[in-house]
Amino acid sequence: MLSAERKRLILESAGRDGRVVATELSRRFNVSEDTIRRDLRELAADGLLHRVHGGALPLPKPPVSVSYASRAGQSPEAKAAIARAAAALVRNGQVIAVDGGTTPLEVVQHFPPDLRATVVTHSLPVLQALATHAGIELIAVGGRVFGDALVTVGPVAVDTYRGLRADVCVFGVAGIDVDAGVTALNQDEALVKKAMLEGAAQVVAVAAADKLGTAGPFAVAPIGTVTHLVTDRSAPEELIGRFRDAGLEVVTA
Repeated sequence: MLSAERKRLILESAGRDGRVVATELSRRFNVSEDTIRRDLRELAADGLLHRVHGGALPLPKPPVSVSYASRAGQSPEAKAAIARAAAALVRNGQVIAVDGGTTPLEVVQHFPPDLRATVVTHSLPVLQALATHAGIELIAVGGRVFGDALVTVGPVAVDTYRGLRADVCVFGVAGIDVDAGVTALNQDEALVKKAMLEGAAQVVAVAAADKLGTAGPFAVAPIGTVTHLVTDRSAPEELIGRFRDAGLEVVTA
């Protein structure tokens, strides 16, 4: 079998099964594991898969864009359901760190009107959404503005979150997987997310089902950092079970 045909079949398997394992592929195609690992490296270099130990994961579908505007219209019903469920997890008196992205924005838009809390965020849309919320003390995280994603990034943002001990962190993902952990689309956002998660007592990932079992290009944190996963009901039960087995409290909305 030619390498191109084998790679095509590997991509099909990853899309169908949610992951591929090098040892299984080696047996299936009757080639060495070194050959399979080379195929996986080349597919990852072409931006078609994400390598993990022992195999590879598919990339999110539809592809996740860095641009905030292009993400705003994706999965609106799932985002709204996820947001309602995630907003129900916050309590009066808490310090809440809120990530950039369209799903965390939807979460704060579902905060109860009588919520009294402190919100710390580097998201420009979240700042705008909560600016007139009477019960919320709003703290803006500074730094360099990353215009595509409408967030601040860089050393100032990272250092601010490292000095914060939030009760709850609500964050979005490019992909989330038990093996690959939490991943992001670019290095700047990955560093900010990592700092957010490290200091929070409760870490709530909000992700539509198509982000589960996938991985973006930049690692943020291992799956053990996350305490809660809020997703939508279309997520396969087998995949949900993997996250529960890893110790996460999973909420399907």
